Amino acid sequence: MADQFKLTTSSFPRIGGIAALGFAAMITLSNVIMVPAGLPLTGTETGEVTEFFAAEGVAVGIGSALTPAAWILATLFGAGALVALRRSERDRGEAWSLLGLAGLVLQNVTFAGVVATRLALTSTAPRDPSATAALWALHDAVFTLNGTFLALALLGLSIGGLHTGLTRPWHAGLGLLAAVLQFSSATLAHWVIDNGGALGLLGLAGWLLWVVWIVVYGITLIRQPPHPGPPEQVVSD
Repeated sequence: MADQFKLTTSSFPRIGGIAALGFAAMITLSNVIMVPAGLPLTGTETGEVTEFFAAEGVAVGIGSALTPAAWILATLFGAGALVALRRSERDRGEAWSLLGLAGLVLQNVTFAGVVATRLALTSTAPRDPSATAALWALHDAVFTLNGTFLALALLGLSIGGLHTGLTRPWHAGLGLLAAVLQFSSATLAHWVIDNGGALGLLGLAGWLLWVVWIVVYGITLIRQPPHPGPPEQVVSD
């Protein structure tokens, strides 16, 4: 006896869309915990940094505890977007989605360094001011340069979505604007770290636009119908 059934391609883009919303929620919640507690901005003097990390180890720990899940969700989002875009991209001879996924993976790795440095600061701040100054300088540099990889993710998935018709022009434009701001902040890292101020707002504005962009992208992926797979497959006893 033979049973026949139809297969559909994985609904992985929808999973990626849900992951995008989860990622946005995780990074927003982390900032809601740490920023009101007084998380120092880039370029903050060592005295304020020492005071914060000596007193707010619990807030740093809770904020850091959210990030491993956020990295997994970001990668799932990138993979879901890749599945949604890749078929049309092959027909066009493009690979923007691959660039976008690479950017997400690289920003995960880079931001792991940021979080690891923050955790190290909770140990050094109460005991070793000189180590605190060095770790904070490293934190600021890695944190600012991470904008390069966020820009890659925004660039790849925005152009890929625009060319394949997955995303609307305004959404792609939002992503490209965020990419420009993030890349500008990374390029000017030396001056951002030294002076902060208006230059520091470049990265902040780019980050806020990035959060809005990824939420909209997630909703777009969730609304995508599953791609049809092979028309039918026959299974025989």
